Amino acid sequence: MAKEPKEKQPEETPEETTQEETAPETKAEETFTLTKEQMETLEAAAKQLSEQQDKFLRLAAEYDNYRKRTAKEKESIYADAKIETLTAMLPVYDNLERALSQFGDDDSPHRKGVEMIFTQFKESLAKLGVSPIEAIGQPFDPEKHNAVMHIEDESLDENTVVEVLQQGFMLGDKVLRFAIVKVAN
Repeated sequence: MAKEPKEKQPEETPEETTQEETAPETKAEETFTLTKEQMETLEAAAKQLSEQQDKFLRLAAEYDNYRKRTAKEKESIYADAKIETLTAMLPVYDNLERALSQFGDDDSPHRKGVEMIFTQFKESLAKLGVSPIEAIGQPFDPEKHNAVMHIEDESLDENTVVEVLQQGFMLGDKVLRFAIVKVAN
């Protein structure tokens, strides 16, 4: 028994597709006739839809503004609380500074202990962003310094800070406490 070879059927290539397969389906346009009442109803519905869309857009904008405003308020509340807390801690700095000045050049263990505490306190303030206001030898700046005394000294430039009576501090660009200084005239 001999097998007859199978006839090869031609393969379809993309170019051989018929027009029926590639032609877009076209639909006949349908036309409708509306009465005047139906037309008015449609116009009223379109107007109402437009009003609702406008209300929605306004509500979305109001919500976005509210969200931004509350985020800003939260940031300012945190900043205000931080400033109040740090301002309340500044007298501790003053007292530690006074305690160190009472020891003089004494090399006692008490002085070393107070120095260590004072150093740790200054480091903690620095970590929170608090920096002391540089004053001695600087020109008097009313935005950072509070002059309580004036001295006449020809050897110093006019309006130069000679002595700091109480250290001033800044938190970023904001003054926490003005430096109380003595100024040369």
